[in-house]
Amino acid sequence: MIESQPVEAASAVSADSIAAFVDDARRLEATVQEVFLGQPEVTRETVIAFLAGGHLLLEGVPGLGKTLLVRTLAAALRLTFSRIQFTPDLMPADITGTTILREDEHGRRIFAFQPGPLFAHLVLADEINRATPKTQSALLEAMQERTVTVGTETHVLPSSFFVLATQNPLEMEGTYPLPEAQLDRFLFKVMVPFPTASVLRDIARQTTQPAPAVEPVLDEGQVLGMMRVARAVPIATPLVDYAVALTLASHPESSSLDTVRRYVHAGASPRGMQALITGAQVRALLEGRYNVALEDVQALAHPALRHRILVNFEGQSEGLTSDAIVDRILEELPVP
Repeated sequence: MIESQPVEAASAVSADSIAAFVDDARRLEATVQEVFLGQPEVTRETVIAFLAGGHLLLEGVPGLGKTLLVRTLAAALRLTFSRIQFTPDLMPADITGTTILREDEHGRRIFAFQPGPLFAHLVLADEINRATPKTQSALLEAMQERTVTVGTETHVLPSSFFVLATQNPLEMEGTYPLPEAQLDRFLFKVMVPFPTASVLRDIARQTTQPAPAVEPVLDEGQVLGMMRVARAVPIATPLVDYAVALTLASHPESSSLDTVRRYVHAGASPRGMQALITGAQVRALLEGRYNVALEDVQALAHPALRHRILVNFEGQSEGLTSDAIVDRILEELPVP
C-alpha cells in the first residue's frame, strides 16, 4: 500500500498554505509545459503523482518526449536527479550500490557502502522493461519503503524519493514485462499520446530555436510542505465509498457488472483505491478547491486503475483493454 505520511489536520492548514500550494504547483506545471509541449493532461497527471508522494509509469512510442518530460521536471526542482538506462545486462548492485573496500583517514582498509544511482530524489528508470526481473525487483523495496537493504544494512532514501519509469509498448522482443507486484507500486500509469498537427508545428518551431532555459521553482522543503497540505484536503465519506466501489467493481468475483465478470482476470488492489484518493486531493487543489469533488476521483480513474486491472484471454481476443474496462465501470457504477 501507499505509505502513510504524517500530515496536519485539515483545520490546521492555513489559507496561506493552500494559496501557496496552488501558486507553486501551477508554476511547476507551467515551467514543464514550456518545454514539454502540447500534453497538458500528461503534465498534470505527472505533477499530481509527484505531489501525492507516489511513483509514475509513462508509456508511449519512441520520440514522444517521455524522457524530456522527466528531465524537465527534474530541472524545475532543486532536487538531486539520476538517470538509469535499463538494459538486459544491468545488475541490482548497479542500481542500489554495493560494499567496497577502501582506506579510511588512518590508512586502514575498511568496507564501506558505495551508494548507487537510486540514492537521489528523482530517479528516471528509462525503458524499465528492458532489464531482467532480478534487476527490476531491486526497485521494489525502494519504491514501497523508501529504503535500500544491502547485506545486513538498511539505508534510507530521501523523503521526496520519486521514481519515474518509462516503457515502450513496441519492440517487445528482448523485454521483460513488469510483474503485477511491481506495477502495483506505481501510483499512476500515464499513456503519452501522439501529438496533434498543431503541436507538431510547435515542436518544429522549438527545434529550430535554442532550447528554453528551465529555472528551478521549488526546493525540497517546499515540496514536502505541499505534500502535507495535499494530504490534509478533506474528502467526504460518500466519495471515499465511491473510490471503494470503483475498486471493488474491478474484481470479477465481487463486481455486479457483466463486463467485468466476463472479461477481467484480476482487479485493482487497495493501492488503486489509495491512488484515487491521494491523487484526487492534489487535483482538487490544482482546480482551486479545498475539497475533493466527484470529478476529481473520476478524472483519475484511468491512470490509477489501468495498470492494476488484468484483462483475461477472452477479453484480449475481443480487443478489450483495461482502459475500456474502466470506461464501462465509470458508465455503469452508480455515483453518489
